[in-house]
Amino acid sequence: MQSAMTDPQAKDAARREARARRDAIADRDRSTASAAVRDRIAELARGGHLPRGGAGGYWPLGSELDARPALLHLKDLGHAVGLPVSGPRGTPLLFRDWDPEAPMAAGRYGIQEPAEGRAVLRPSLLLVPLLAFDRSGHRLGYGAGYYDRTLDGLRAGGAVLAVGVAFAAQEMPAVPVDGHDERLDWIVTERETLRIHK
Repeated sequence: MQSAMTDPQAKDAARREARARRDAIADRDRSTASAAVRDRIAELARGGHLPRGGAGGYWPLGSELDARPALLHLKDLGHAVGLPVSGPRGTPLLFRDWDPEAPMAAGRYGIQEPAEGRAVLRPSLLLVPLLAFDRSGHRLGYGAGYYDRTLDGLRAGGAVLAVGVAFAAQEMPAVPVDGHDERLDWIVTERETLRIHK
């Protein structure tokens, strides 16, 4: 089903609904889902579907799916792994090398980020958080535009594979979109691995 262009109020309403749905996922199901997503990312890597360069991910915020097990697996496979550093609203994210043993720092939104001085990397693979997704590859974010600007910038400078990682319960029939919204290449949940055909 095609996602429809929409007004900001509809997007805000969709965000509230999506956040409530994600918040309602039971704690006991979260670690199971995170491990299943890790295993599905591992399958993509074994199948040669993932680029060999740096991999960017995220530190989970609130009820987001924890992508760290998948990132650690990618690190074990030899990928340099980075976590985002948030600059001012309206700017793309910067990714710094993540070592689980190295000190972290609280960033602009209180999210843990690699400390100043860690190497900056350009991901060729990006695991993307979201509030909701649909089967045409659209994602609903928080509204600040960080990931859309980041993907736009990365894609302008070369190939990058965007993999949305989420709970299956976050699927919507059609995510409301705007012209600047960047589509995902894959979506991975605990239940399925969905390749987006563009």
